[in-house]
Amino acid sequence: MLSKIAVIGGGNIGGVLIQELVRRRLARTVALVDVKGPELAKGKCLDIAEGSPVISSDIKVEGSKEYDVIEGADMVINTAGVPRTTRPDGTLPTREELLATNLKITDAVSAGIQKFCKDAMVISIANPLDAIVYRLYQNLQPSRARLIGMAGVLDSARYRYFIAQEAGISVENVEAMVLGGHGDNMLPIRSACRIAGMPVEKFVSPEKLDAIEARTRKAGGEVVKLLGVGSAFVSPAWSALEMAEAIIFDKKKIMAVSALLEGEYGVNGLFIGVPAILGAGGMEKVIEMDLTDSEKEAFKKSVESVQKTKDEVIAMTK
Repeated sequence: MLSKIAVIGGGNIGGVLIQELVRRRLARTVALVDVKGPELAKGKCLDIAEGSPVISSDIKVEGSKEYDVIEGADMVINTAGVPRTTRPDGTLPTREELLATNLKITDAVSAGIQKFCKDAMVISIANPLDAIVYRLYQNLQPSRARLIGMAGVLDSARYRYFIAQEAGISVENVEAMVLGGHGDNMLPIRSACRIAGMPVEKFVSPEKLDAIEARTRKAGGEVVKLLGVGSAFVSPAWSALEMAEAIIFDKKKIMAVSALLEGEYGVNGLFIGVPAILGAGGMEKVIEMDLTDSEKEAFKKSVESVQKTKDEVIAMTK
């Protein structure tokens, strides 16, 4: 259990995070900041606090429009940003179209973290994921162990779920990994996908796997279209909590996270989804997977798309 965990952004994802942090008793104090009026963060926190006797939880819950509520936090989970919402014509804005607005929000988030909890471990969920994490890095200049993005855990979970449904088996039997940027060029690693330790092809045909991998890449957009307003929120929150628990309980757990690469996979200075060990030290080690030739090419394409987004961030924030 940590002393204090802060959540930035009180939307759907932030709301799930706050209630789960309290229910799971991951910190003595859980704080929520959201700048929206009139008092969204206070209202959500009061609702949870009033229900805490029902779940026998003595966790303190605080909410505010001001960033001082996050003071002294050991860990920050950032959800602040405008989500993708279906337009009247049925189309979706790209993650990149959200960039200008969400960069401004990220600068405010960075200032709050820098002032009130500059040494906190930061897990960021806000989209466009890789770009926002990079902007946080520009502003905060933390060690790479202390800043990671949540993308690969969710993308891998979606891949696992679709495979389990097709194979007719438990999701617990499926081991899978999705790497690269958090967008249309993400890379489900078929060569590393196993069902109860056996190659996935033993259970699912190559044609079905092609369809599943294509659906995995578009899974976020599929949820947005179905919801009509907003985007996925429970699955991203649970995925971030999986990362948080690995760090809080020093699990040394390997999972796909958006991490700053320093030569691994031949990449420098980009936040890319890769397997990493998470423990008490944060992102403790990047794991380099053995990829097939076709996977290497696809990974390179994904890296190029993340580089393009990084260049846009630099150009837009000069």
